[in-house]
Amino acid sequence: MAGAAQPRLILASASPRRLALLRQIGIEPAAVEPSDVDESPLKGEIPRLHAIRLARAKAEAARARHPHNLVLAADTVVGLGRRILPKAETEAEVARCLRLLSGRRHRVYTAIALALPGGTLHERIALGIVGVKRLTDAEIAAYVRSGEGIGKAGGYAIQGRAAALIDFVSGSYSAIVGLPLYETTALLQGAGYPVLR
Repeated sequence: MAGAAQPRLILASASPRRLALLRQIGIEPAAVEPSDVDESPLKGEIPRLHAIRLARAKAEAARARHPHNLVLAADTVVGLGRRILPKAETEAEVARCLRLLSGRRHRVYTAIALALPGGTLHERIALGIVGVKRLTDAEIAAYVRSGEGIGKAGGYAIQGRAAALIDFVSGSYSAIVGLPLYETTALLQGAGYPVLR
C-alpha cells in the first residue's frame, strides 16, 4: 500500500463493549456502523461455525458500503455442548439461560472477520471457557432484575455483575467479553494497519 492513503477502519458492530476493547489497545475506528444481519442459527449449526458465519456476514454487509476501507466485524456465541444459547431479549430468556448455565462450564466463541479493500476477507476465532457457580433462584432473580443480561449472548455479561457468579475462566477473556484482542491485533497488523505504534 506504499504511496496510497491508509484505509480507514470501520467497526461493523453495535456493541459498546467491542468499541471499548479496541480503545483499550489504542485503536479508534474512523466509524462505527453496525451491520443488520439475520442471526438465526441454521438447522444443525454448531456454535463455532455459527459465530464464524455471522462475523463474515456482518463484514460483507458493511464492506458493501465501505469498499475502500478495512471493515472489522465480530460475533460472539455461547455454546452449551452443541447447543447455541440465544442473545437474551427478555427477562424470561435471561432467567432460562442462567438456569441452563448454573453449575456448568460452557464455551464462548468470538469470531472476527476483517474485510480488506479488493475483496479479501480474513478471519480468526477465539475461545473462552466459563464456569458458572450453582445458582440459587434468588441469585437468578436478582441478576434478571439488574437488566444487565438483556441483549447479551447467553444472558450474561462477564465484565459486569455476572462476574460474581463466575467460578472458572480459561482462554481468551477479551473474547468472552466480545472481541479477542490478540487475534484482532494480528489481523490488523497483517493488513498493514498501524497497531501499538
